[in-house]
Amino acid sequence: MTKKWIALLASAAAGLLFSAAVLASEGGNLLQAGNDLSDRASLQRGAKLYMNYCSGCHSLKFLRYSRMAEDLGLTEEEVMSNLNFTGAKFGEQIQVTMRNADGTAWFGKMPPDLSLAGRVRGSNWIYTYLKSFYLDESRPLGWNNQLFPNASMPNPLWELQGVQHAEFGEPDETGTRHPERLLVTTPGRQSAEEFDQTVRDIANFLEYAGEPAALKRQALGVWVILFLVALTFLGYLLKQEYWSDVH
Repeated sequence: MTKKWIALLASAAAGLLFSAAVLASEGGNLLQAGNDLSDRASLQRGAKLYMNYCSGCHSLKFLRYSRMAEDLGLTEEEVMSNLNFTGAKFGEQIQVTMRNADGTAWFGKMPPDLSLAGRVRGSNWIYTYLKSFYLDESRPLGWNNQLFPNASMPNPLWELQGVQHAEFGEPDETGTRHPERLLVTTPGRQSAEEFDQTVRDIANFLEYAGEPAALKRQALGVWVILFLVALTFLGYLLKQEYWSDVH
């Protein structure tokens, strides 16, 4: 029995070390998004940007249009007229019109659903990833990513950011050269500061989409803390009353 438990613990430890190694290899130097879920304007802009630049390939099947409207302070007309491009009903999930066969043919596999991307990767990872695309003629779609090498998608925001090229360092022990710095060689429609805000808004929205209840939980958290403070104060008064007769 003891050997069995030792083996299970060893397997669990190995799994944790492997996961840590994967995360470190993919995101050792993440940029800080500095997003704020309480910034409703940022969430609204992020929803608009996501629907216009990302929703053609990536669904949010765990989020409904109606829930997004309620949480982000949008009307049904605003959502259905400006953010719904699939003809879905107001109470339905955010899906894509792309067929699985087309996604596989164009990208090698169907682009993943991003409902939980904010929870799995974190907003800093998303922020860094969207800023890390660069031109790479060796890739099938002509793009690569510094954070997630050999990503099978193009840069969806290249018109806003501009075109980036990579400066490579010295070859490693395997002879592979890795990009050390990215430079915008062809400016886009936005300045660097404007693009940073654009990517921050998308990361903010995806963090919200991963856990919509977080908005309400944070609002309720203030009242819970106040309740606990009041309860502690009443408990203190009760304790003083009980011990007043003890000499």
